[in-house]
Amino acid sequence: MTNKLQIAEKSSKFSPAIVAFIYLSIALVALSFAAIFIRLCEQEIEPNATVFNRLWIASLVFWLWNSIKRTDNKQVIQQKKKQFPDTKRELLLLLLVGIISSSSVICWAWSLTQTSVANSTILRNLCPIFTSLGAWLFLNQRFDRRFIMGMILAILGAIAIGWDDLQIGKAYLIGDTVALLAALFYAINLLILEHLRPNYTAATLLLWRCSVGTIFLLPIVLLTEDIIFPYSWQGWIMVISLAVVCQAFGQGLLVHSLNRFSSGFIAVFLLLEPVITAYLAWLIFAESLSLFNECAFVLVLGGIYLAKSSQSADKIEKIN
Repeated sequence: MTNKLQIAEKSSKFSPAIVAFIYLSIALVALSFAAIFIRLCEQEIEPNATVFNRLWIASLVFWLWNSIKRTDNKQVIQQKKKQFPDTKRELLLLLLVGIISSSSVICWAWSLTQTSVANSTILRNLCPIFTSLGAWLFLNQRFDRRFIMGMILAILGAIAIGWDDLQIGKAYLIGDTVALLAALFYAINLLILEHLRPNYTAATLLLWRCSVGTIFLLPIVLLTEDIIFPYSWQGWIMVISLAVVCQAFGQGLLVHSLNRFSSGFIAVFLLLEPVITAYLAWLIFAESLSLFNECAFVLVLGGIYLAKSSQSADKIEKIN
């Protein structure tokens, strides 16, 4: 996947930055289908079982892809990328990224049972703050004023999406805290992936992340769920679509884009995900969209434009 994408970038009439932005946009659309597929999957299985099936199926996809790549010795030599960690620190980070990313999804799913959907969405959209702060503290990245203004504008737009349904009270404190924890975990996941990306292909990183996540979730699913797998062919189609379209294709392009864009910008760009999901829900489930939602969409786009036009969005050194 990674090599073919890089060849496409070099042979394209557009600049590598534009091609990378197109890939990131495609990843965003693919990831926006996640909520739709999850909603359809949960007609047969619970959230934890849905995540578990999503991860083990995606693990098979990435294992197959890496196996095919290893048969091409010339490609392996040219890439100079590792399949396995050669230090304890890298092994720890690879294990951690699988546990952290799975924990983020679990926390988000559980928060939806303890607080309102609007509260959970708003708090989860604070992820760019944690990502940018972590990149500044641990990856020595600097963000200029234009990027920070764009990030704030995009976050305000994302918050505005669920503002009409926002509920404040002590009864929602636990759920709100868990939703905020989900945002923190996802930010840590992006930062670890960005740190490891120079030494591993996107497919290898995601193979590790999905495999570790599958092992991590297995005992949780066995203890908490009565039904682990879908019981109809329609349910299996939804689960497989979730794994292939969102986890393999969407996350694959997302991690690949870390060779061009900073994790901070990617976190800001992903604020468009709930907006696109809302439009998909409008098309598929006939859910309503208000004028306020439309204005929030414009606000998010404006913030992303500011962040993208900043020098902080692109990396100085590109990963081959």
